[in-house]
Amino acid sequence: MPRSASSNLGYTPPDGGWGWAVVFGSFISIGFSYAFPKSLTIYFKEIQEYFSISYSEIAWVSSIMLATMYAGGPVSSILVNRYGSRPVVIAGGLMVGVAMVMASFGTTILHLYLCVGVIGGFGLAFNLQPSLTIISKYFLVKRPIANGLAMAGSPVFLSTLAPLNQFLFDHFGWRGSFLILGGVLLNCCMAGSLMRPIKIKTKLPPRKATDEDDTGKLDVTSQRAGQDESKQSGCAAKLSQFIDVSLFKHRGYLIYLVGNVLMFFGFFAPVVFLAPYAKHQGIDEYSAAFLLSIFALVDMFARPGTGLVANTRWIRPKIQYFFSFAVIYNGLCHIMCPLLPGYSGLVVYAVFFGLAFGMVCALLFEVLMDLVGAQRFSSAVGLATIIECGPVLLGPPISGLLVDIFMDYKYMYFACGMMMLLGGIFLFIMNYYNYRWLEKEGKQRKVDELEIGSAKELAANEEDKDNEEEIKRSTAEEAADSTCKEP
Repeated sequence: MPRSASSNLGYTPPDGGWGWAVVFGSFISIGFSYAFPKSLTIYFKEIQEYFSISYSEIAWVSSIMLATMYAGGPVSSILVNRYGSRPVVIAGGLMVGVAMVMASFGTTILHLYLCVGVIGGFGLAFNLQPSLTIISKYFLVKRPIANGLAMAGSPVFLSTLAPLNQFLFDHFGWRGSFLILGGVLLNCCMAGSLMRPIKIKTKLPPRKATDEDDTGKLDVTSQRAGQDESKQSGCAAKLSQFIDVSLFKHRGYLIYLVGNVLMFFGFFAPVVFLAPYAKHQGIDEYSAAFLLSIFALVDMFARPGTGLVANTRWIRPKIQYFFSFAVIYNGLCHIMCPLLPGYSGLVVYAVFFGLAFGMVCALLFEVLMDLVGAQRFSSAVGLATIIECGPVLLGPPISGLLVDIFMDYKYMYFACGMMMLLGGIFLFIMNYYNYRWLEKEGKQRKVDELEIGSAKELAANEEDKDNEEEIKRSTAEEAADSTCKEP
């Protein structure tokens, strides 16, 4: 894909030092952002009985929270571009903490939708995007490793919050638990305080007089043209001040978006329905829940491991292919799941699925950084999350509808596997052509640069000749004048 963003940053990232403290802060923020909405399901049964509502109504609490977290991506990106990551993450931690405290005093389910779903979802959005963006400021060479370690926060926090929530529920009920969780979530503010803005030391290249004069003339012309364009498209210009909408003209970014939309229709449903599928086969509740523990444990080690592999000199230059393989591998796991017999088959599936899920999560934002570079990453992830919000919200309900229609989970797993296979194959094929197009464009760019250089050299030679002829002419005229003046 396009060159890594080192040349676009204007400085050399430290690839270490305080960057590891930033990775730890991102580990906490990303862990809460992805794991917290899933861990709330422990309280759903009691809340459902307390408000006398259906399961579908209580299920919307997590769905709204996740959808708001993704939909809030552009707002978070605008704030990060304007104020930086640290204040946005601290504000997000305050929002989600206050939202849970307010929810503990809720009297209707709509109160929970607003507090936990909307306000809490926006708070998590303000934690997710800045945490991903700040890593690209501190790391370049070791960026895949840093991203893998930060993304490992999701399975670690999921495996930690699940027993914590069960303990709080047993001792304090859902209201007391929400109040305590509001205080726990304030740790996001501590994580945000670690995200210190990087000190940039730039080295300006030496200026060349001839090139500067030529480019100066071109800049004046381009500025005038830009002013005319801004008058014609005022709204687009104002929007571009906050978020880089020109990304929708980026070929690699559009390929990434289409592939991800296809993938996310089948990405979360297999995790959501893993335990119910096991119970449907007659497996006891404890053993069914243990499948999720196996999945989370493998996922926990798969993410940093994938970062190490992605950082090797064989994988890093073509990392888009590695991501395509991870998506295809996920799809194959889901298709094979219904074909594996008994509980031992589900254990094997949980292991391979945990590895596949961890690979995709570790690479999901790393390949986006590879595509657009660090400077445009904040806008890119904001636009991507709001587009991915649709399949994230609709994927599990559609999968549940398949279970209701066929009264069997295997067709849901087949459908999710096919959607991920389709997305992975699309990414692989389009990335292959994109690599070829980029290679051709690079060669053409070099040819154009050589032609421009030759044209400049020819023009300079002609100018020198003209100057020499003019000097000779002026010398001859002076000699003639002096001859005429002699008596």
